[in-house]
Amino acid sequence: MSEDTLDKMISGYMSTRQPQYSFGWQGGEPTLMGLDFFQRAVELQKKYGQSGVSVSNGLQTNGILINDEFARFLAKYNFLVGVSLDGPEYIHNHYRKYKGGGDTHADVLKAIKCLKRHNVEFNILVLVNKNNVDKAGEIYHFLCDNGLFFHQYIECVEFDKNGKPLPYSVTSELWGKFLCDIYDEWKKSDTRKVSIRSFDSLLNYLVSGTRNVCKMGMDCRQYFVVEYNGDVFPCDFFVEKELKIGNVSQGNCFSEGNCVSETNWDEFRESKIYKDFGKMKTEWNKKCGECEYIAYCAGDCLKSRFYFKRDPEQISWLCKGWEIFYEHALPGLRELAREIHNERTQSENMRPQAAMPAPLNEHTPQKEFIPQIDVRQKKIGRNDPCPCNSGKKYKNCCLGLGPN
Repeated sequence: MSEDTLDKMISGYMSTRQPQYSFGWQGGEPTLMGLDFFQRAVELQKKYGQSGVSVSNGLQTNGILINDEFARFLAKYNFLVGVSLDGPEYIHNHYRKYKGGGDTHADVLKAIKCLKRHNVEFNILVLVNKNNVDKAGEIYHFLCDNGLFFHQYIECVEFDKNGKPLPYSVTSELWGKFLCDIYDEWKKSDTRKVSIRSFDSLLNYLVSGTRNVCKMGMDCRQYFVVEYNGDVFPCDFFVEKELKIGNVSQGNCFSEGNCVSETNWDEFRESKIYKDFGKMKTEWNKKCGECEYIAYCAGDCLKSRFYFKRDPEQISWLCKGWEIFYEHALPGLRELAREIHNERTQSENMRPQAAMPAPLNEHTPQKEFIPQIDVRQKKIGRNDPCPCNSGKKYKNCCLGLGPN
């Protein structure tokens, strides 16, 4: 990405009104851009951000290029880093090799130690593929034994042009069994120690009724993807010519007249392409609408529903696996959600009454008083208890509210 494109992307986005400005840097491998690129990105965020706004940055990386200088920078600006690590050495190195064929596992662990040394917040992303899908317990305990307690498990599902799964993809049933095995290990004694994103998201929904991951959402308009040349798309799984919304430098697109006239993020958001893409999430199969688990999967990601053809009514490739997991884990997750709800209620009852603002009148619904947090003044971990004492994690409570 050129500096001009970077400037236009950041200046345009930060001219919009947001409770918090969030940037997710992915690739390919984003650290190939070099530390200078990210230093410049932060400079531009400072330049175009109004006084008092909160900006968050996430970086997904294989970790290979992380050194002390890079880690110091990430810590200074509170980047949340995701590191790809697929388990023990013999599992990780099966697919994750250097171009010349060398193994990468040792270098990834070296990068993780570097991040720890500089107190960078990070989590581990495990790509669940054909080679490791039957090794859930071994992977889980390897991570925990190495002091890695923030996990994301991502299914590897890719199709060829004929809609057939590629050799390294997981089957639906094996994906479901993998999740069940992870859940069983986690449930034994780690529910308050280890954060697993998919479980956290289900608990968040069971406790508060909110969906905090796009897969569970009822609309696919969750974010924008900006490619290296400034082209804008609705999703990183669907960077396709017919779904191009516009360009941060030119503002126009080439999809049968559904074009915006200038570089304006509000107009990108209102574009027909974006709206049509978003509403496909709930244009699911009739059987999905009748399923007892639809509230949790919302038909699953469109990526898993578009394999033989571009049809949102196709049932997800992973449907059976999700059914296996929900049937197995939901009873225990509901019980845990009740515990969390009761703890939260007790915590709320202990709050000083003086902290509650007076209602406008006796008939006006009174909003819960939650202190605003400026994440730049005090570093609070996304998975730390929220300082407002709600009993929830910071990421599921005040993090998204922005500064006062």
